[in-house]
Amino acid sequence: MQFIPLALPDVLLIEPTCYGDARGFFFESFRADVFAQHGIAHPFVQDNMSSSTRHVVRGLHYQLDPHAQGKLVRVVRGAVFDVAVDIRRGSPTYGRWVGCELSDENYRAMYVPPGFAHGFCVLSDCAVFHYKCTAYYAPSHERSIKWNDPALGIAWPVSAADAVLSSKDAVAPVLAEAEINYVYAPTP
Repeated sequence: MQFIPLALPDVLLIEPTCYGDARGFFFESFRADVFAQHGIAHPFVQDNMSSSTRHVVRGLHYQLDPHAQGKLVRVVRGAVFDVAVDIRRGSPTYGRWVGCELSDENYRAMYVPPGFAHGFCVLSDCAVFHYKCTAYYAPSHERSIKWNDPALGIAWPVSAADAVLSSKDAVAPVLAEAEINYVYAPTP
């Protein structure tokens, strides 16, 4: 596996080595020892899957401390534009975002650490999305930020008119008004 640092600290793009032949393909999608060597030593405690149609935008989601979640995300079928936003108060990259395409053809995964909001937009007719999470879902600590907050300037591949949102995401606050309790702590 290759662990590729992205423009935001601690957000990693993971490209597995894929072995293919006439039968299909094989790759390791997770190994605790290899991930720990690259700074991802949180135990994963919950796996989730979602299925969404073209132009669905999910996010930008996060959970407040003490239930903050790190997420290892991958597309099982289809393609998405995946986004992480730094929401750690005091961080030199606070309010900045990074995005990349994850698909069933490129096999990539992205690690989104605690302290970052996460979201994605479906690029294909349908996408099946898999999340490995470092904390359990805690509905009372779940929060959202408006997906197209102008202050973030995320270059989403869908217009506001075409985006398909949940009722919760449609009324999410902008970052400046969001409840956030993350404080940046530099990595030693």
